[in-house]
Amino acid sequence: MSFNDNVQLDPSQVQDRRGMGRGAKVGGGIGGGIVLLIAVLLGVNPALLEGLTGGAGTADQNQGTAPACTTGADADARLDCRITGTVNSLNAFWPAYLQQYNVQYPQPETVIFDQAVNSACGTASSAVGPFYCPADSTAYFDPGFFQDLVDRFGSSGGPLAQEYVVAHEFGHHIQNVLGYIDRAQQDPQGPESGAVRVELQADCYAGLWVKHASTQPGPDGQPFLEPITQQDLNDALSAASAVGDDRIQEAATGQVSPEAWTHGSSEQRQKWFYTGYQTGDINQCDTFSAPIL
Repeated sequence: MSFNDNVQLDPSQVQDRRGMGRGAKVGGGIGGGIVLLIAVLLGVNPALLEGLTGGAGTADQNQGTAPACTTGADADARLDCRITGTVNSLNAFWPAYLQQYNVQYPQPETVIFDQAVNSACGTASSAVGPFYCPADSTAYFDPGFFQDLVDRFGSSGGPLAQEYVVAHEFGHHIQNVLGYIDRAQQDPQGPESGAVRVELQADCYAGLWVKHASTQPGPDGQPFLEPITQQDLNDALSAASAVGDDRIQEAATGQVSPEAWTHGSSEQRQKWFYTGYQTGDINQCDTFSAPIL
């Protein structure tokens, strides 16, 4: 989805910690976690990785705001500004949407980083990919991941493929607000596990945002995003498929092992994203009650 050129962005909603990495290995958040995910798919117990990460860390790095991201035209031209614009749109959409359910939306923090970053969930390198840390209510994004999504995982490189990733991590924030996110840790692995249901619900929430993003007004009364096109939708579905457990497993090992799934299959991730997009209804995103994922 392209941004309306003249819409005003708020770069203060995004912290820029690029150039401040400390070379740490893997973090403990919820989300993309490509290195951690592949380790799980190869049969490595995630608990064993915790000792290699230095445990919980603190977000004590210096920070600034994303530079030169002031308009929708900037968001169309630059990836870091597209992340900022998507964050702005999500922060405009979710408070208004949740209000009808009498749910308050505490705005999460967002951090752009490269190399490595500290969070309340531990330290993470760029290899981890995007993640959401419930302990500090912060979503973390390394822009380099979006090229990996194309080069390593075969996603298209369209704008909504990238915006979907941001919206998915914000979906974990909504789960944190609603009290669902802990189910991933209680039942962390398997084709119908709590972890898979958490991830698929976040995909559904991302699709729900897409449904409303081009009509939800921003602070200046203008929607951040232009109406979705079929190509936009294809890009988002491509990204959802690219990070399916079965697809990553097959690429890494040549076989599919559903008992090790943590995020859901390519088909499931596409299905639940599309469910959110098609219905625009958060009640249709109840993956925990779904008999068939």
